[in-house]
Amino acid sequence: MASVLVVEDDQFVRSALIRHLTDASHTVRSVGTALEALREVAHFRFDVVVLDLGLPDLDGSEALKMLRGLTDVPVIIATARDDETEIVRLLNAGADDYLTKPFSVDHLSARITAVLRRSRVAAGDAPASPVFRVGGLTVDPLRRQAELDGVRLDLTRREFDLLAFLAGRPGVVVPRRELLAEVWQQAYGDDQTIDVHLSWLRRKLGETAARPRYLHTLRGVGVKLEPPGGAEPWR
Repeated sequence: MASVLVVEDDQFVRSALIRHLTDASHTVRSVGTALEALREVAHFRFDVVVLDLGLPDLDGSEALKMLRGLTDVPVIIATARDDETEIVRLLNAGADDYLTKPFSVDHLSARITAVLRRSRVAAGDAPASPVFRVGGLTVDPLRRQAELDGVRLDLTRREFDLLAFLAGRPGVVVPRRELLAEVWQQAYGDDQTIDVHLSWLRRKLGETAARPRYLHTLRGVGVKLEPPGGAEPWR
């Protein structure tokens, strides 16, 4: 069973996909626009996204680029475009698989299973990593779990990636350019992307930019994570 986000503006196609994927024991959420999709992945964890390219507010290829700025969730492109150059471009841009419309739901289910199998194998191949502890914050990169004072945090994929990267360098000021390169895999980008994710993280850590506890921003320099009250971080 997988948690699936279906991004499809055709209501008839959406309804059919929801019905058949639910019958196949998947948990399904659906939206009809790219902006709604971005909001969904920012607030919920998904195992896979099925992304239509012909969206009313933004072309699917642009939506894919923006999704990759938020999450590393596997993305299956659902498209009526069968141009090989376009398909190669999408795969190079971060898509994990593609289906050319029309396709059967059984075919889609098989592709979802294959994509999830590849992603889980890749995760299993990752080397063991330490558990980071900074004050009352515990971050386990291998299990992708984080707790604050013993309470598990509900983080999006990108929020977790950002928190884990900073937790692995407690007390160190990390330049924004390094965060973009290491967390977002982007050589350059908008600082607002970092600011938005820091704001979401602060909210979940029970703090604000004006009254930080763990996350500290040094204007014009970067960001650091350290325990409240100047306690010594340990790993």
